[in-house]
Amino acid sequence: MRQTIRNRYGFGIGTIGRDAAYTMISMFLLFYLSDILEVSTPVFAAITIVLVVVRAIDAIVDPFVGVLVDNTRSRFGKFKPWIVAGILASSSLMVVLFTPWAIGDAAFIAVFTVVYIAWSAAFAANDIGYWSMLPALTQNQREREKIGSFARICASIGTFSMVVGIVPISSAVGAAIGDIRWSFFWVALTIAAVMVVLQLVMVLLVREDRTIVTHSHTRFRELVSVIFRNDQLLTVAIAFLLFMTAFGVTTGLGIYYFGYVYGDEGMYAVFAAVLGVSQITALALYPLMAARLSRRTLFTIALAVVVAGYVLFFLTPPGGLVMIIIAGVGVFAAQAVIQIQLLMFIADTVEYGEHKFGRRNDSVTLSLQPFVYKLSSALANGVIGWVVIASGMKDAAGAADMTEPGVMLVKAAMFIVPGVLIAVSYLVYRRFYVLDEGRYAQIVEELRARKEEHAGT
Repeated sequence: MRQTIRNRYGFGIGTIGRDAAYTMISMFLLFYLSDILEVSTPVFAAITIVLVVVRAIDAIVDPFVGVLVDNTRSRFGKFKPWIVAGILASSSLMVVLFTPWAIGDAAFIAVFTVVYIAWSAAFAANDIGYWSMLPALTQNQREREKIGSFARICASIGTFSMVVGIVPISSAVGAAIGDIRWSFFWVALTIAAVMVVLQLVMVLLVREDRTIVTHSHTRFRELVSVIFRNDQLLTVAIAFLLFMTAFGVTTGLGIYYFGYVYGDEGMYAVFAAVLGVSQITALALYPLMAARLSRRTLFTIALAVVVAGYVLFFLTPPGGLVMIIIAGVGVFAAQAVIQIQLLMFIADTVEYGEHKFGRRNDSVTLSLQPFVYKLSSALANGVIGWVVIASGMKDAAGAADMTEPGVMLVKAAMFIVPGVLIAVSYLVYRRFYVLDEGRYAQIVEELRARKEEHAGT
């Protein structure tokens, strides 16, 4: 019981600094380049292309990293060596990404590209090692939900600490040192230190269940069959990709929306704080909701709330802060529920794959989560970069310089397109996902019987 508690809370602690760091890069790197460094439009366009291409390629590489993790044998297990190495390297490289190098445009693009590729590889090692450890902690669905929901609460604390604090903190640091361009460097350095410390705390506290973890060897040529023959994993991955692309576009355009559409960038921090509290509250209540509603019912309700929130967002008139907050609370609270459910769906496909193929692939299976995050981030960054340029925000000084078509483009990209993608995501889930609570329990019982039979022979 003591180790169960350590796993439940220790695993979550590790996400706080890690997700704050990821948020700083995924949501604010483009803003840092466009509005803090004020790079030229050609450089901004080139960097946008780099982000899209690198993230897409990196996403494809993730399952190969999953094979490496699955095949790892060490005295510390197969997950922790990758977690520690990945966090030490990615934290250092993140600081380099937010260093305002005084070099020419071509050199800046080249240096940025090399550092970003290295950061992506290092973060992949940590991310896959970290999340693929989740199914190895327990096969009890309720306990897995408690671990996952607490981890998402901690991740949301990290995410929204960054979302709420990035503008006022960087502004204060910039004013103190007299150079706003270096403010993001000091924020990144602080976050890097926090994420390293908290990840090491997690490594010391958490222990995987050795009766669950298996050590079958997976060859790289078997990777395609491991993924594509697991139909439930593919279903969740497609639904997750559509949802996270939609959500990434909305959150990535958020800071631009308040600066160039709403007309008050300072309100972004207030809005983000309200949404952060809403999301954390939803995650805290998730185990209670999951105990009373089936996963399918809960998923359906959450999707309906998200779509309704997007509609309300789009219809909000200029200055309608109350409507924006109501819509945002609905979208972000429901999104938290959906995100934890999608994580649970992916985790459950580990046992589904083991039952179907006779081999357990924790890391290859869970590598589909960072694959989805990275590919959706690539797609979202592409949309965001294009919207920033096409709407006129890149060259505008503020909301007063925006044209009506430019404002409409921002709102359509931020609310209408994501709403459609989320609706399609739900249709994919309802049509093809069949691994409900009853089927999962049956699979776990059959796997247990197989192990007992094998042990007796």
